[in-house]
Amino acid sequence: MSVLKGMSWAKELLDKSKQKLTKNPLRNMKLKLHLKSAVSANEQSHRSAEEVQLIESVDTVESSTPVQVSEPVESNETIQLVEKSALLEKANLIETEEGSNHVQAAETVETAQVLTSVETEETIHKAKGILGHKWTLIKTAAVASVITAVVWGGNHYIVSNMNQVYHVFVNGTEIGVVSDKSTVEQFEASKVKELASSKEDLRMVVQEPTVTYTAERAFMAKSNDKEVLDKIVGYISAYPIGTELLVDGKNVGVLKNKETANQVLEQIKTNVLDKKKDSSKVRVLSAAAPVESGELQKIEFVQKVELHDIPIQPQDVVNPDELRKKLETGDVQPVQYTVVQGDCVSCIATKLNISKQVIYQNNPTIVDDKLKVGQKLDLTVLQPTLAVRTVEKVVENQEIQFDTEFEKDSSVMLGTDQTLRQGKNGLKKITILVTKVNGLVIEEAVQGEEVIEQPVKALVRKGTKVITGQGTGKFAWPVQSYSITSTFGYRWGALHKGLDLTSPNKTILASDNGKVVYASYDSGYGNHVILDHMNGYKTLYGHMSQIYVKNGQIVEKGEKIGYMGSTGNSTGVHLHFEVQKNDVAENPSKYLNR
Repeated sequence: MSVLKGMSWAKELLDKSKQKLTKNPLRNMKLKLHLKSAVSANEQSHRSAEEVQLIESVDTVESSTPVQVSEPVESNETIQLVEKSALLEKANLIETEEGSNHVQAAETVETAQVLTSVETEETIHKAKGILGHKWTLIKTAAVASVITAVVWGGNHYIVSNMNQVYHVFVNGTEIGVVSDKSTVEQFEASKVKELASSKEDLRMVVQEPTVTYTAERAFMAKSNDKEVLDKIVGYISAYPIGTELLVDGKNVGVLKNKETANQVLEQIKTNVLDKKKDSSKVRVLSAAAPVESGELQKIEFVQKVELHDIPIQPQDVVNPDELRKKLETGDVQPVQYTVVQGDCVSCIATKLNISKQVIYQNNPTIVDDKLKVGQKLDLTVLQPTLAVRTVEKVVENQEIQFDTEFEKDSSVMLGTDQTLRQGKNGLKKITILVTKVNGLVIEEAVQGEEVIEQPVKALVRKGTKVITGQGTGKFAWPVQSYSITSTFGYRWGALHKGLDLTSPNKTILASDNGKVVYASYDSGYGNHVILDHMNGYKTLYGHMSQIYVKNGQIVEKGEKIGYMGSTGNSTGVHLHFEVQKNDVAENPSKYLNR
């Protein structure tokens, strides 16, 4: 049935039944509701004027007709139930789609017909039965709705109260539950940072526990963040570490870190190099021959040096400067000496039983053994815990001493020489590696030689008509390419009876013809040889490492008699050479330079 058809039928029914509306208020109300529901089914489209009039007619009939109760009036509870039933039906009508509305409108009209035809008590009771059945359905639907609402509401409440928490385990043991693991992570990171910087001058090692988490999602799960954080503090600890310095396996001090320790070690090396720079020439061995400072090839410690990080107490750390001084000096107290009248370097060394090399090393201002009365000398013999070894490459030019070739002539008296050709020295460039320990030379090694100019031999006719072993009276230098390191003369009351000579060529030659009258060792001159030239002169060659001749042997001028050394009262490799006239020492220079 269409909505418009139902509307026409409802209007007709209304006209026929106006008198019935006055007889029963309940029936009147139900009819009104059904009529309005039929009309309302078309609310989604435009209502016609007829539809509007129909609705107003229903209202007019009900309001203008006095209520006359000709039959028992139903109780208020019954009326409320009917109203609830009608309203529920109307609500269902509104929620349906347009197609459903048409059907319900027709059903509403048919229900109105039934109501208007009901006149007997039996019909009224049937109507009541119908209404009671509907109310039972309504109550069932209401209960179902309540159950659904309770279930949905309860589920929503549970879901909205499900919490994610984290069980915290430290080194495998659970210590509590937190709401968010980032709370623990941030707290732990903050605590680690705090402990790491707790000692400003020391490095701190922070020991952190192994923290793991197990996630859990539960209804109204609880957490105890503060309790967990309070517990985890007890698992975080820190201790200071420092760097111990070991020399040959022995702990000599603790510094705050390796950077500071390396600075101390580098400063010790630098100080050794600075001492080298302060002296324009470094004395070799016992001041035997000056060697120019060269190009540094290597610098290292003699002892084994190790650095290790270890746990310490703050009071274990020593002052870097104090440790450096201890390593450089061995805690030896400085010794100062004031030069007095008659002092010389050798005299002071002998008197105080120290090496001349120490005197030269500690006092680079001494030149050619010249001292002044009142001069202050540093005679401290250091015993450093750490010794610095340096290797320098020295390149220098040296003369090559020319050789003399002799033509013997038995017709010419011994001592008479005739020069047939002048000799000329050559020139060579030599490379020497000089090894020093704490600035003192301990080794020289020739690495290479390059001849720049060859020497020219001298040619001399030499008379041989002499008594065996008799000297010529003319003395030659006992070493080739010599350097004078100590001259003849008095040194503040003590006489140095000869010349100290050194040379890269360590071979010692007879200064003139003669006979060996001494070839042995004593504590002063060490291994030494004395030649008697049988003309009132004698020559002495001291501190040899090797002797090539023996007592009673006749030697000729320029013949090899020994090898340079440092035996006896000597502190370095050199030759002590004396010329004696009638057993009195003379200055060799006035005989050698003739």
